[in-house]
Order: sequence, then C-alpha cells, then structure tokens
Amino acid sequence: MNTTAYLKVVAAAVLLAGATSCMKYEKKEHSATAGTATMVCDNTFENIFSQEVDVFEYQYPEAHILVRYATQHEALDSLFSLNTRSVVISRDLTDQEKKALKAKYKKERNANVTVRTAKIAVDAVAFIVNPENNVEKLTVGEIADILSGESQQWNDLQPSKLGKIQVVVDQTGSSLGTYLRDSILHGADFGPNVYAAESIPNVFKIVEENKNAIGVLGVSWISSDMDKADISSEELAQNVLSDEPVVGATLTQRVKVLKINRNDEVRAYKPYQEYIFSGQYPFFRQIYMVTTASTSNVAGGFYSFVTGPIGQKIIMKTGILPARVSIQQVELPEK
Repeated sequence: MNTTAYLKVVAAAVLLAGATSCMKYEKKEHSATAGTATMVCDNTFENIFSQEVDVFEYQYPEAHILVRYATQHEALDSLFSLNTRSVVISRDLTDQEKKALKAKYKKERNANVTVRTAKIAVDAVAFIVNPENNVEKLTVGEIADILSGESQQWNDLQPSKLGKIQVVVDQTGSSLGTYLRDSILHGADFGPNVYAAESIPNVFKIVEENKNAIGVLGVSWISSDMDKADISSEELAQNVLSDEPVVGATLTQRVKVLKINRNDEVRAYKPYQEYIFSGQYPFFRQIYMVTTASTSNVAGGFYSFVTGPIGQKIIMKTGILPARVSIQQVELPEK
C-alpha cells in the first residue's frame, strides 16, 4: 500500500469566548431549546444531519427536530410553499429568491420574516471502487470521460482485466447528479453507463459487491466513523460537547477511495479534510442551511446550534470540512 504521507486535520477548539455558556438556554416550552420543529434536508447529507439532530436533542431533551430527507428540489419546494421554515441544500439562495420568500410570507401569512442563510460545510465528492479494482487514481478528464460514456471499459484507462465500467450514483436528478453534470460535464448529460442506485447506501453496497463499478458519493458516507454503527448518540454528544479538540475522520477500508489529480498536475489527492481545505482535491461542493424561523423558537435554536461551535464540531467528525473551524495540521502516514 502506498505510504505517501497525508495531512490530517484536527479541529482546534472553535469555541468563542463564552460560547459554551451561551448554548445553555433556559428550558421552557416553545423556546429556542424546547418544542417541535420540522425541516427538509437534501438526502445526500442525511448522515451528517442525523448526527446534528441526535446531539441537539440529547443536549436539549425538550427539543424535537423532525427531518424529512428528500431531493434538493423537494426541499426548496417545501420552503417556498411555506410548508417548512428550514432546509439544508447544496447552494445558497439568491437575493431574488430571498425577496420572493419574504414577500410570500407577507402576502400569505401577513408576517415579516428574516431569511437567514449560512454555509455550514464543504463536502468533497468522492469516487470509490471495489478493492479488487487495480485503479488507484484518475484525472479530472478521465472522470469526465467515464461519466459521459466516452470511456466505457476499464481497459480504456489503463491495462485491466475488468470489463465494462458501471457508474453508480444515488439518483441522476439529485443535487449530486446535478453537480456532476454542471461542474464536471459542463452541462452535458450522463452516458449510458451511469445507473441510479436510488440511495447513497445502495451506491456503497453495489461497489462492495461489483468489481466493475465506480460509485459517486459525498465523502462523509465513507469516513471510518461510518463503520462504527454501534456508537450511541450519548457517546457522540459527550465527545463533541467536551472542550477537547475533535479529530477529523479517516476513510473506510471497505472500499477503495480513488485519488484524483487535475489534468495538468502530477500529484493526485484523496478527499481528506486537509486537501478539501487547501483546494488540492478538485471535486467539492458547499452545504447551506436556510431558515425563516425566529431565534426564539426551536427551529431558530437548531439553526444557531448547527452554525455554532458544537454543530461545526459534529461536521468535522463526519469527514467533511466545517465552514467555521480553526485547524491544526498533523502529519501522519497513510494506511
């Protein structure tokens, strides 16, 4: 196995002066930390947000966040239909969208709302193959050729005994599918070798079982922490609620995570947090949280939690890059 060193990110304490104490709201009915709220989250970020909800509800037992995981289109439709006050999506709202949303609340609810948006993380788009696939790295151009169908055999890329390339995504119409078409194929459509697995866990499962498959998914789904399914909400909460720094996640060994290099660069990179932070890993997208909720109710309290120090520490543990983080770089040998 390659012993090239990589830089692993360790989250230094991002707690601002007095931040811990200010999170300790008085618990009362219908407050920032008590009550029930609903929201819609892009389903490609489900594993990240389920942990945010678990820790928030553990810290504030009188709070309940009911999340529907759906496509980004469905999340935005729910927001603009006024069916939910909070969404998590892969882009910010435009100024025009914010004005339209405020106008709709004024017209239909006779309410003046503030539309708050915040970038909460940067997610790397990872490419995984079966451990028996001999490919270790691909260029940006080769990824584009695979997605477009121009390269349909593994032997088109390098000498290989494997046959037809099977590209597996969650859904071709998901926010991840949109990213692949817009950012890698520059608006072109997928080739005939791209298949929808209908869910991110199915992408992982198909790659584990199929030597010819290459899967596309967010890096948080392949962090080593995802292998530890027995970790309780209490253990997670106690870890991130402490004042100790959080160590960024490593990558699972159950599948092979490919290194990617830009066409004009020699060195290739895996989607480790340090390389997301530096921009050396080429495939990444933003994650935004949007809310029209007041700061005095639980939906607004959850928004403050996710965008604050504790919520950002949780994001660091999932393997993606928090939007607000002080980092310390530690050099470790790659396994």
